[in-house]
Amino acid sequence: MYSRREPWTNLYRIGRSSRLNAFRNVQTPITVPVTEDKFWFLTEKRALPLPSPFKNHGNYIISLSQLVRWLGSKAEELGVEIYPGFSASELLYEADESRVSGIATNDMGIGKDGSKKEIFQRGMELKGRLTLLGEGCRGSLSEKVIKKFQLREQSGSQHQTYALGIKEVWDVDPSKHRPGLTVHTVGWPLDTRTYGGSFLYHMDNHQVAMGLVVALDYKNPYLSPYEEYQRFKQHPSIRPFIEGGNVIQYGARTLNEGGIQSIPKTAFPGGALIGCTAGFINVPKIKGSHTAMKSGMLAAEAAFDALSKETSQQPSMEQYWSSLKTSWVWKELHQVRNIRPGFDHGLLAGMAIAGLEHYITRGRLPWTLKHGKPDHECTEPADVHKPISYPKPDGIVSFDVLTSLYRSNTNHNHDQPAHLRLRDVNVPENVNLAKFAGPEGRYCPARVYEYLPDKNDRLELHINAQNCLHCKACDIKDPLQNIQWTVPEGGGGPGYSVM
Repeated sequence: MYSRREPWTNLYRIGRSSRLNAFRNVQTPITVPVTEDKFWFLTEKRALPLPSPFKNHGNYIISLSQLVRWLGSKAEELGVEIYPGFSASELLYEADESRVSGIATNDMGIGKDGSKKEIFQRGMELKGRLTLLGEGCRGSLSEKVIKKFQLREQSGSQHQTYALGIKEVWDVDPSKHRPGLTVHTVGWPLDTRTYGGSFLYHMDNHQVAMGLVVALDYKNPYLSPYEEYQRFKQHPSIRPFIEGGNVIQYGARTLNEGGIQSIPKTAFPGGALIGCTAGFINVPKIKGSHTAMKSGMLAAEAAFDALSKETSQQPSMEQYWSSLKTSWVWKELHQVRNIRPGFDHGLLAGMAIAGLEHYITRGRLPWTLKHGKPDHECTEPADVHKPISYPKPDGIVSFDVLTSLYRSNTNHNHDQPAHLRLRDVNVPENVNLAKFAGPEGRYCPARVYEYLPDKNDRLELHINAQNCLHCKACDIKDPLQNIQWTVPEGGGGPGYSVM
């Protein structure tokens, strides 16, 4: 560990000036109660209605990005210090590395060639008696903590399994808008061996949030989640909802789909994992905000108790781990634990298992199904699959990647080192391209990765890191785990406002 020169008070000064505008004039987000809840099985031309397992009546439709900004303003009113524009890039440990003591932020003002610019500023150390990591799915620091303290081995959990969600928000024709309608689908456009499904929520103000979730354990390297979503919008039961409207925002993010089988121990020496960084999504419902928030509440209670005790020992978050396992979060995830791995046997078998679990046994089966191989090991060689021919975008409901990327408000400082790095620069051409037909260009929903000819007409990988949506798909799906996702300079990334 190197010693950082900048004092914490300097971070407070800079952070305070940047955070003053972060939550200014934040309005209370509008919620829309669910009025209709539809569930369809899609074939290429038809939508077959099925009994909805989602039971969303009594729930509300809301923009999560608006909710988070509103909660941020409430937190600041209570005295919580929030530092937008800074990336936590490094874990700090006690001298013997037996305990986390805080985090360090990224150095800023480094040129693309690695040199220090005139505006260079050393990263800051933020130390505390407890450090809670809430980085979301596949958090960079969280993965290091899980590995260092063997948190999966301690909980007896499996590896995590993931999905990639592609999402848009549309302004639609008022005559087509049905506030409170939710639609979920399974089936087409995905093949019967690829798990996934769609969602479509009618929000307030003539807006519709919609998207497609594709499990990243798919086998065909020619599959593109982005292009599958463009096909989905062309379905005769989906297109009428949005035709004549306009896309106002686009985004993508990975989701933890491992469920209770994949939750590592959430307490470690010096801190804890909270929210989706540990993986609390209820996969059949495609919802995890409620469980993530509850985990944060349980962690806050445990941290308060630990810090309030007058003892010579270091505070511990073991109470949080115990409370979590006796909470409704654990019970909810236990009830649905067999549904996601059931689809490893195919769509029809998966739906049969899901129906049995949801309507009859309600999680009371005496066994727990296991997940298959990690997602990156599931990709099969290109020579055992046929390329997928995707239709060209029509510019009405389907679009090319760069048009969609523009709608994500993604921005990175161009003069900074790429935050997407290769562990071995020879792997892309010698393995990924030769064996898997270059899957990076298809699993990435932002055209970060492209194989372009060099001066000798040999294809080589180019990384357009400025396009990155921070979805983490590359960190998960790369066949040899050769891509290392690191945090960019603070403030870079997508700028979601209504997602």
